Amino acid sequence: MTATTPHPVSSRYRDPEFTTLPRTNLTVELQLAHRSVRAFLDAPVGDEELTTLVAAAQSASTSSNLQAWSVIAVRDPARRDRLATLAGDQDFIRRAPLFLVWLADLGRAARLAASQRASLDATRYLESTILGFVDASLAAQNAVLAAESLGLGTVFVGAIRDAPDAVAAELHLPDRVFATFGLAVGVPDPAESAGVKPRLPQQVVLHREVYDDSDDSLIGDYDTRLAQYNAEHSRSAGWITPVLKRLADRDSLKGRDRLRDHLRAQGLPSQ
Repeated sequence: MTATTPHPVSSRYRDPEFTTLPRTNLTVELQLAHRSVRAFLDAPVGDEELTTLVAAAQSASTSSNLQAWSVIAVRDPARRDRLATLAGDQDFIRRAPLFLVWLADLGRAARLAASQRASLDATRYLESTILGFVDASLAAQNAVLAAESLGLGTVFVGAIRDAPDAVAAELHLPDRVFATFGLAVGVPDPAESAGVKPRLPQQVVLHREVYDDSDDSLIGDYDTRLAQYNAEHSRSAGWITPVLKRLADRDSLKGRDRLRDHLRAQGLPSQ
């Protein structure tokens, strides 16, 4: 950072009182510059990059070293098209040269248990399902940071859970394996109107020793800052209204209110 170049934390918070960090380095600055990318150039993401992303993903923490996740790399245009349709018809999935589907994978342990004639009753419980989701999430975030360090852009796709049975059939998922979310990967199109989206003030999310909601009053200022950011990119919304709309009722979940049924169908009853 030079004296005339603003620190990335300025864009991350858009708070005139929070413009520098007391400790920083290139890794932190890369993290602060993260943004979702939904427009990609017509450029491939090769096996060299894919190998690096998976190595970074496998370097993430994993509960009890169970490594209860897997990832499916989807490049076939026809399959990406079908997955895009299932995930809310989001066209950027079709346009991204690489679509990664991250899996909570207890199937590998189940196959191992079958070969060893061992019990695997713990996979019936919610804790094991959560474990798989957490492991997959940690791995994927590592992959995102690695991708951005290579000049690639990404965006997570939670809508892969809108039609989980159809996604499972499309990807030939075995018992005890569930598609948690997708990740579109590609070379960012510089013409895309997007930037570093401001986040909530630290005082709202950082609690010291015990939970303390006394700084919730700061959310109003954040709502204004986010609305200003969105206006710069031809969108009209703050934070409060979309959050409440997204969590208003079961219809806002777009079918994900039946997630427990889909998990049970995949051999994860999550009792």
